Amino acid sequence: MNTNLHPVVFLFDVDNTLLDNDRVTADLKRHLEREVGPDRAQQYWAIFEQLRAELGYADYLGALQRYRTANPHDPRLLIVSRFLVNYPFANRLFPNALDVVERAQQWGPAVILSDGDVVFQPRKVERSGLLEAVAGNALIYVHKEQELEDVEQRFPAEHYVLVDDKLRILAAVKQSWGARVTTVFPKQGHYAHDPKILAAYPPGDLQIERIGDLLAYDPPALLAANRAAREKRLTGESRTK
Repeated sequence: MNTNLHPVVFLFDVDNTLLDNDRVTADLKRHLEREVGPDRAQQYWAIFEQLRAELGYADYLGALQRYRTANPHDPRLLIVSRFLVNYPFANRLFPNALDVVERAQQWGPAVILSDGDVVFQPRKVERSGLLEAVAGNALIYVHKEQELEDVEQRFPAEHYVLVDDKLRILAAVKQSWGARVTTVFPKQGHYAHDPKILAAYPPGDLQIERIGDLLAYDPPALLAANRAAREKRLTGESRTK
């Protein structure tokens, strides 16, 4: 375990934070319909959603395995699996995503903090160029918001900056780490624009339209956003009493 206490550590989510996973999914949908037809493509996505409900994360290859159980003699499965494994994820990075990671490393370690399976998600991180960009600092859990103690042991820091498109994750980490974390909410991807989600969770300490906007912020500015959000919360709480 790392015993060096860093002044700040930057934690970056992958899907719809650094990488446009909505476009990856759209590409896969088109590929499936072309290779196996609309009916069987729909069957795959039904399995996919069922598996996501069970696991709590997206498991594209796991869904394909279950699809094979239902369709054991479909030779087109190999074509679909090759599409997933060899997908050019580097082409789906958001503009300036690598620049943001590089700039963060001026002040402290940049770490990938993601949910996912043990095969496809690491493959995505590697093939996108993100693993190299963070110098191999990648943590992939089943439920990352439940693994903060392990994150602290591996990357101890006085302060953390968490960048994630899911307000649920930002809220959970803020509840655990409090003022020790600045939560950054890039409003990218379908989760970031879901009215029900926006209504259910508080906003991040800092909201940005796209990941590249983070280039305009240095650690003092991020800490200022943290303090401003905390003061706003305290003011709101005092008014409700």
